[in-house]
Amino acid sequence: MEYSVLILLLPLSGFFFAGAGGTRLKGKSAGYVNTALLAAAALLAYGTAWQYFSLPRVEGVRQSLQPFRLEWMRFTEYLHIDLGILLDPISVMMLVVITTVSLMVHVYSLGYMEGEKGFQRYYAFLGLFTFSMCGLVVATNIFQMYIFWELVGVSSYLLIGFYYTKPEAVAASKKAFIVTRFADMFFLMGILLLSYYTKTFDFSLLCSGEAGIFAHAAGKTFLGGAVLSWAMGLIFIGAAGKSAMFPLHIWLPDAMEGPTPVSALIHAATMVVAGVFLVARLFPVYYFFTPGILHGIAYVAAFTALYAAIVACVQTDIKRVLAFSTISQIGFMLVALGVSGMEGHEGLGYMASMFHLFTHAMFKALLFLGAGAIIHTVHSNEMAEMGGLRKHMPVTHITFLVACLAIAGIPPLSGFFSKDEILSATFMFSPFLGTAMLLIAGLTAFYMFRLYYNIFWGKPAPHGHPLHEAPSSMTAPLLFLALVTVLAGFVPFGKLVSSDGTPYLIHLELNVATVSVLVALLAIFCARCLYRKGDSRIPAKMERFFGPWHKAAKHRFYIDEVYQFITHKIIFRCISKPLAWFDRHVIDGSLEGIASLAGKGNLAFRWMQNGSLQSYALLVISGCLLLTLWILLR
Repeated sequence: MEYSVLILLLPLSGFFFAGAGGTRLKGKSAGYVNTALLAAAALLAYGTAWQYFSLPRVEGVRQSLQPFRLEWMRFTEYLHIDLGILLDPISVMMLVVITTVSLMVHVYSLGYMEGEKGFQRYYAFLGLFTFSMCGLVVATNIFQMYIFWELVGVSSYLLIGFYYTKPEAVAASKKAFIVTRFADMFFLMGILLLSYYTKTFDFSLLCSGEAGIFAHAAGKTFLGGAVLSWAMGLIFIGAAGKSAMFPLHIWLPDAMEGPTPVSALIHAATMVVAGVFLVARLFPVYYFFTPGILHGIAYVAAFTALYAAIVACVQTDIKRVLAFSTISQIGFMLVALGVSGMEGHEGLGYMASMFHLFTHAMFKALLFLGAGAIIHTVHSNEMAEMGGLRKHMPVTHITFLVACLAIAGIPPLSGFFSKDEILSATFMFSPFLGTAMLLIAGLTAFYMFRLYYNIFWGKPAPHGHPLHEAPSSMTAPLLFLALVTVLAGFVPFGKLVSSDGTPYLIHLELNVATVSVLVALLAIFCARCLYRKGDSRIPAKMERFFGPWHKAAKHRFYIDEVYQFITHKIIFRCISKPLAWFDRHVIDGSLEGIASLAGKGNLAFRWMQNGSLQSYALLVISGCLLLTLWILLR
């Protein structure tokens, strides 16, 4: 499978082509070339997946392959950074997800971004992001992953801030960059701490389950906690930043200022699941050596999922509803990892998390691209500017409905199968946590159909232009992703991906499935009663009924305001400003004072340098006499 390296090189070559060509590339040539390169990369990813999953198991377990590897930097006899490609079930699955969604975004953008200034730059950034994300998932060691992790952050910053003339886009890109870099600082600290005690960066050694690798860290404590727990906790903070877990979630809703196809690529299917992938990659370490951290991840993720679902219920911008939906669904995936065991039925959570990552990528990309088609037609993100669009946009309407039913967990769509497995794993771990996740699943169905009915039903808003279906370059990806959403649930995912590498036979927990479907149908019915007719008095009634809770949820429970207060009122005003004053007046003032004294001294003794040999001789003789007198008087 040596050809798998081309999956990375093809989008990278697209980045160089579009970036170097710039405005010299006429028309849509940058888009067509980069789309063709991505199509080739996607075909190679499918071929890699087919070949890898067709290989026979060794002692019943799927093996990890490294078709390409070279040593890049050596620190000690044991500690070195390699660059290579690791093929195992989750990396191969992620290659399929990334290239598929990226290809759909490339095709979709040919219509959506037509005529935009910076069209070539946009496709260059798409290529860089796809390369970075593919490099992240096939990394053979944690430091190589960190390198591509940072590249993903840089490319997402460029894509979010694509409309650099808009202050909101610039602010959103800086916010995303700063928040994720803050989390990445802890990620790097965790990497260094882990590698110092284990003497390796290599995933194959870290995840082998051999206690000997971690023997040096056994018994070591820091601030009352085990060193290994500190290391894995710090690494999770990096994952939480990238996957927008509370309280590091604040960047994701604002990142919607980027082009809508970017939202589909970055904030639905790829970048935001990097944190989930990181926890899954290091899952054996978490499970065997720091189970307390793993369970903590489950509870943090559950709280995040609940918080995001509540906020999504009152948002009016369709992209922000989908943004908070993404945060909530990422919480589902991390909850599943946090409650998972390692072998057999105990490993249900791990398999369910990866399964939901796969299905969610497809239907959430479909939702974002559908939202882009709606915005492209209506020229607004606000639900108040929509209504009755099912008559004007039939293809978008049907595909959007398919995605809403999938995320709500309605059978036989893919979201039903993956979400049911997560709920089953959660109930096995804790009935209380399982009930909470069931409630969040009901909220998901409610806010998604609130979105659906406000857009496609109700009273049409007045528009000064004719409404129409999106062009075929935009509807074709919608139809493809809708088809995948319908069929993906029937993939025997447990036979492909599992926690211990052995095949896992998926079977529905009838009790959990029945209750979850009934809860989803009840939530959909409530949304239908409230929003189907498009009564403008409903939002006002809801706001009065819930009172301050509705207002707080609409303002995201003022978390952003808390951050603003801490950064501006405390850090900037009480810490940074005094330090800046001290730097300017004390440090700089002292150095400037020394320089001033030296300058005045030079002026005071300038008369001694007058060019007269007699004066110089007199000064030398006088100096010698004074020195002799001082020696004699001692």
